[in-house]
Amino acid sequence: MNQTPAEGIKDHSFFYEGGDVGVLLIHGLTGTPVEMRFIGKGLHKAGFTVYGVQLPGHCGDEADLLATSWQDWVAGVEQALDALRGKVRTVFVGGLSMGAILSLHLAAKHPDKVDGLLLYGPTLRYDGWTIPWYSFLLKLLINTPIGHNYRFMEKHPYGIKDERLRRRVVQNMLSGNSADAGLAGTPARALREMWRLVAQVKKELPSIQTPALVLHAREDDVSSIANAYYIARHLAGPVDVSLLDDSYHMITVDRQRDQVLARSIEHLQRWCAQAEPRSGNLRIAAVS
Repeated sequence: MNQTPAEGIKDHSFFYEGGDVGVLLIHGLTGTPVEMRFIGKGLHKAGFTVYGVQLPGHCGDEADLLATSWQDWVAGVEQALDALRGKVRTVFVGGLSMGAILSLHLAAKHPDKVDGLLLYGPTLRYDGWTIPWYSFLLKLLINTPIGHNYRFMEKHPYGIKDERLRRRVVQNMLSGNSADAGLAGTPARALREMWRLVAQVKKELPSIQTPALVLHAREDDVSSIANAYYIARHLAGPVDVSLLDDSYHMITVDRQRDQVLARSIEHLQRWCAQAEPRSGNLRIAAVS
């Protein structure tokens, strides 16, 4: 079931076999399948078959990441989607941060293969409260030597409100353990690939009729809730938005991960029980 990563990169994807409804989980840019494992185990316990994919170029070093493009990341999740569909009758796709954007792209490109979406902290742009106001200049400088060599370094609070978990993640990150904590910095050229993916997905949003659950932290330090609202307003299908009051960006591992899991299971079970997608537009709920 697992994909074969590039030479020298260990495969950290996971697969939990369950019932005939599957969930494909996608981590974020410079991230790792570990950030999706709690949700994956919980969904499996609820009876779902779960595949946590490892994106091409990830869980290695910076050179591995820079050797890939957004099209490579898409090809990786398409391969995972086809592998999962070969084992189940229904597939939902969920992702964190850029993983949510890749999930949207799959739904737009393969509407016959994606039955529902779980969008965790979707990130169209970096505009959270820790992002410097002048970050927009990077797009203007990206093709200069300064921009080309720039790295967006992770900094406090590292997307995590839970202090004990944050200490462990930071220790792994700074020790170079990218398989467990991701890279400590995101090179500008990788950001440029994400911008290109986002530009494509923004064009596709009005064509996506797949039912979607959007979970986003009110205090997201990386991407503000404006990202969630933008997506909800532009999708053609039904959307539920739930706002979390005690988490930062990494909602799949942070303080409210149990609520994230519970809301995900609730929506998956509801969608599975319906013969046809329900009508309606945006519903907003708070999760405390």
